[in-house]
Amino acid sequence: MPKLKTKSGAKKRFKITASGKVKYQQSGKRHGMIKRSTSQIRDHRGTKVLFKTDGDTVKKYWLPNG
Repeated sequence: MPKLKTKSGAKKRFKITASGKVKYQQSGKRHGMIKRSTSQIRDHRGTKVLFKTDGDTVKKYWLPNG
C-alpha cells in the first residue's frame, strides 16, 4: 500500500489538539465587514472545535497522519 497523503487544503484549515479534537478558524471575517453586525464580527473571532463526528471525518479522510 502507498503512503497516505494529507490533503493540502485541509492542513491549512484544520489543526488537531493534543486530546484529538479538530479546531478550525471561523468563516465570515475576510471582507464585507460593513454589512455584518458588530456582535457577529465579535462572535467569529478566534477558533472553534468541530463536533466529534465532523472531526472524525476530517481526521479519517483528509488528515490521516494528524
